[in-house]
Amino acid sequence: MELLQLKYFQTVARYEHMTRAAHELSIAQPSLSQTIARLEHELGVPLFDRKGKQIRLNKYGKVFLQHVDKVFSVLNAGQQEVANLAGLEHGYISLAVTSSALLGDLLGSFRVDHPHVRFRLQQRSPEEMLLQLESGEIDLYLSTIPFERPGINQEVLMKDEIFLIVPAGHRLAGRESIHLKEVAEEPFINLRLGNPMRDLTDSLCLQAGFKPNLAFEIDEQVSKLRLVGSGLGISFVSSFAFRYIGDSSVVPVRIEEPKFERIITLAWKEDRYHSIAAREFRQFIIDYFAQINGK
Repeated sequence: MELLQLKYFQTVARYEHMTRAAHELSIAQPSLSQTIARLEHELGVPLFDRKGKQIRLNKYGKVFLQHVDKVFSVLNAGQQEVANLAGLEHGYISLAVTSSALLGDLLGSFRVDHPHVRFRLQQRSPEEMLLQLESGEIDLYLSTIPFERPGINQEVLMKDEIFLIVPAGHRLAGRESIHLKEVAEEPFINLRLGNPMRDLTDSLCLQAGFKPNLAFEIDEQVSKLRLVGSGLGISFVSSFAFRYIGDSSVVPVRIEEPKFERIITLAWKEDRYHSIAAREFRQFIIDYFAQINGK
C-alpha cells in the first residue's frame, strides 16, 4: 500500500466522482480507476458502491477514509513542523476563502513585514473547503457561511452589511436608503449561480417579493463593478468589500428592508499543528478586523 494510492483514494472519496477526482489530481481517469481497484484488492473489500458511472463511498470506505485522513493529517503536521524550523519569515500558509473580496488588502499588509511568507489560496465550494479544513489540508478558513463542526475553532470577525450599488448618475444615487422592492424592475448584474454572495442576494430579492431581472451574469467582482459603473445595471456589494473599491462611478445605497448582515468568521482546526507563520497570520487577521470594527 503506497501513499499515492491513499491520496488518490482520499480525493475520490471527497468528490465521489472519478472524472472530477482525476481532474483534481491531473491524471487520466483510467489510471485513477485502476489505482483504486488495486487498493480495494489489497484491502479485500470494495470501498465504493458503484451503479453505472455513479460511485458512493460505502461503509468500508467511510471507516478507511477516517484513518487515511488521520495519516495525512499527521504527515502534514510533520511537514509543517519541519518547515517551521526555518522560522516565521520563510513559512507557508494555506488559506481558504468563500470570497476573494474578503482579502481586501489583508495579504498585502501582512507581507509588508513578512515578505518571504508564502500563501496558497483556495476558493472552492464551502463544503469542499470545510472538508479540507477538517482533513488538515488548509490552515485557516475565512468564511461568510455559518457552520458548526466539532473540533473546529471559530472567531467572529465582523458583521458585514449588504448594500445595493448603482451607477453614479442613477436615480437612486442620492438616496441614503431604500426598500429593495423599489428596484424590482431594474436590470441586475450578478455573480454566477452557486457563488455564496449570489445565493444570498437572490434570497434577499425573494424576501422583497421579486426575482432579479438579470442583464449580466459574470464570474468575478471587478467586472461586475465595471458594468455597474458603465450604467448597464445595478448590483450588490458588502460593506467590507466596498472599503477597497475606490471607484467613484458606483454608489452604495443602504437596503433598509430587508436588511441583512452576514457574519465573517475565521476558522481553524483545533488539533492541527500550525506553523509560527500560520499562528502569526491568524492573530494578524483578528487584529486587522478588530481595527476595522474600531475595537
